[in-house]
Amino acid sequence: QVQLAESGGGSVQAGGSLRLSCAASGLLYSWRCMGWFRQAPGKEREGVGSFYTVGGVTTYADSVKGRFTISQDNAKHAVYLQMNSLDVEDTAVYYCAIRTRPTYGGRCYLGEVEFDYWGQGTQVTVSS
Repeated sequence: QVQLAESGGGSVQAGGSLRLSCAASGLLYSWRCMGWFRQAPGKEREGVGSFYTVGGVTTYADSVKGRFTISQDNAKHAVYLQMNSLDVEDTAVYYCAIRTRPTYGGRCYLGEVEFDYWGQGTQVTVSS
């Protein structure tokens, strides 16, 4: 069973940075994709970015391109989300997720249905 644990959330002023971590355990040999999602109050959960473990291809939502970066540490079974130039619109609960099924098209995607296991989330609050 895959277990995911996010950390690194907190409060920051607009323009600041945060780095989220996601530690994974279990079934890692079948880990195909890793994704970051977020859910703001009153809104649906949306994909932020994804990382394809086979090709190392990253995919980002337009709203975070150029500001957020996903990286991976295989030795620690961890994935990170570096968030720079944060805006109040980035305030949300951030979740990491893993896909163990084979993917397609040589990349991973940002839809919730694409992922199989989820963490509990970590709050990020950006103030003006």
